[in-house]
Amino acid sequence: QLVESGGGMVQPGASLRLSCAWSGREWDIYDMGWFRQGPGGVREGVACIRSTEDGTYYADSVKGRFTIARDNAKNTLYLEMNSLRPEDTGLYYCAATVLWGLRCKDTEYDYWGQGTQVTVSS
Repeated sequence: QLVESGGGMVQPGASLRLSCAWSGREWDIYDMGWFRQGPGGVREGVACIRSTEDGTYYADSVKGRFTIARDNAKNTLYLEMNSLRPEDTGLYYCAATVLWGLRCKDTEYDYWGQGTQVTVSS
């Protein structure tokens, strides 16, 4: 089970930290990622991380602003989001895969949380 939290409504330029708590499996051996689905309905990979934390991927649109991290001891995945923009608005999902996940493609991820809404608006 993957459970996201930390979403909300903020103004442009603000920060948020999303969390994804996992349970029920040995998720620490899975590559994990954050995906978002914007108002247009397309789901894109935002940031992904290897199970061993030795590799990350970021979408060009979030590089330098977002940071993905995981704490396997605490069974939690994080997404630190800074300098938020209106185009970051969307439903953010945590996901996991047994495959190599650094292409950060949603079709390669097998397990999904329910999502947490992030709205950036003035």
